[in-house]
Amino acid sequence: MPQNQSADPVPQVGPPPAAPELPPDLPRKLQSKTIDDRASVIGAGAGSLALTWLFYTQVLLLSGLTGFLICWYLAFVVLYAVVTAVGNPRPVVADRVASAALHAGAGLVGLSLALTLLYTLFRGAPALPHLNFYTKDMAGVPGDAPLDQGGILHAIVGSFIEVGIAVVISLPLGIATAVYMTEVGGRFSRIVRTLVEAMTAVPDILAGLFIYTTLIVAFNFPKSGFAAGLAISVTMVPIIARAADVVLRVVPGGLREAGLALGASQWQVVRRVVLPTARPGLATALILAIARGVGETAPVLLTSGASTFMNWDPVHFTMNSLPLYIFTAVRSGQPNNITRGFGAAVVLLVLVLLLFAITRWLARPRVGRR
Repeated sequence: MPQNQSADPVPQVGPPPAAPELPPDLPRKLQSKTIDDRASVIGAGAGSLALTWLFYTQVLLLSGLTGFLICWYLAFVVLYAVVTAVGNPRPVVADRVASAALHAGAGLVGLSLALTLLYTLFRGAPALPHLNFYTKDMAGVPGDAPLDQGGILHAIVGSFIEVGIAVVISLPLGIATAVYMTEVGGRFSRIVRTLVEAMTAVPDILAGLFIYTTLIVAFNFPKSGFAAGLAISVTMVPIIARAADVVLRVVPGGLREAGLALGASQWQVVRRVVLPTARPGLATALILAIARGVGETAPVLLTSGASTFMNWDPVHFTMNSLPLYIFTAVRSGQPNNITRGFGAAVVLLVLVLLLFAITRWLARPRVGRR
């Protein structure tokens, strides 16, 4: 072997050099906003405001806040679509325009609700700090009396009594109707379901007219809390029946089949399996119906009769309620009485919002709960 011949290269011992790490390929969050998105919204909003002010007030010489806001929104949508189309494809433009329309609708509804609550609270605030407003009635108190005299206790008690009567009547009828439509079925159940859905859209004053013509006019029954409770129950039955029908349909069919396989009758399966399983949903249906019935004015206006004194007897004499008290107080034309009416409206709003909050709490998902 020649001496000048090079030897074989020595193999390298050890791991190969590591390849450079690449950043992970993460998907973009759909709800995240880029700088381009924010700049497009801000630029379109400022530009549309300037154009609307120029043409609406300086060129066309128009006035009015409502018309200005409508024109501003239309100009914003058009300008936002044009700005977005500069560097984005057509689907992105359509998505952003639709998002602007949805946000505007939601904002309009929220603004309307907020203005209603704030206006009612502002008008009724002078009456709310007085303790007598919650603990006394208006018996012997003139409408123009100071706010430290009289109160709405008789209306609060009347509302609870009337709604309680309506619950006692409408709850078993509504749940029984829902059980018939869901568990029994048949050709007649379709007619019942159609009637229930139609009754949910019937104006509430028709319920009052029905009780007034049948109970008060035909049978000479006096105006009372019981008649008002019957009228309110007419409006609550279809709400309970429809909501309970949806809840009972969600109950898995395997539970029914298991109960029948163990030898239980259909009524036992409904009573011991279906209804206990759907109990939270049925409670939600009941609270929704109560929130609807406690604010009814037209039925109680025809059937209960307004009063200024406390009445615990729902069968004899007239009985006031919060909606009826609000209606009569605001129409009185007396400043202090109008303030009491708005104060009662604040109490009614708080009661209804509390009931809806309880409904949302009962209807929340039970993920991770036993």
